[in-house]
Amino acid sequence: MAQRRHHYEQAFEAYLRRRRIPYVAVDEAKKALLPGREQRVAGGGDEPLPALKSFDFVIYGQGGNLLAEVKGRRASGSRLECWVTRDDVESLSRWERLFGPEFQAAFVFVYWCEQQPPDALFQEVFEHQGRWYALRSVPVRDYARSMKPRSLRWGTLDLPREAYERISAPFAPSASRLGIGDAAPMLEALA
Repeated sequence: MAQRRHHYEQAFEAYLRRRRIPYVAVDEAKKALLPGREQRVAGGGDEPLPALKSFDFVIYGQGGNLLAEVKGRRASGSRLECWVTRDDVESLSRWERLFGPEFQAAFVFVYWCEQQPPDALFQEVFEHQGRWYALRSVPVRDYARSMKPRSLRWGTLDLPREAYERISAPFAPSASRLGIGDAAPMLEALA
């Protein structure tokens, strides 16, 4: 496992390993080196490009691949927080273009729950090191179409509740659409 600072990322990585989902954890120390260099070479320009914020995981599947940015949030009350920064949206959108059509960028919201949540609240719940987590994912393209400013000062964006409920999905079904996860054909291909 990669060295992860936050328990949300550690829990998500453990979840991927437990489910035998092929992935690569992104080395945050090298987060802005490749995109600028590759674009300058490809475009022939000499001007340095702005640095790109890193994402957390490349998750591989037969039907496509996911560039996943983990967003850890604490589940409290009836509203699930789903805010991100403008830099998150812009950087992930650029990463998706750089990686090409076989890759989809997505936010994976990892909610930390004080206790095991009821089945009706989340479709995907797991335990890691004594803590309960639930997962929801949102493709960055869908997020960008529905986002609203949350704080101009902090550069944060958010989704209205109805939009989040409409465009978010459990991580595993989203991954299954890409051929990732517990889908039998993918596991057979790994064997």
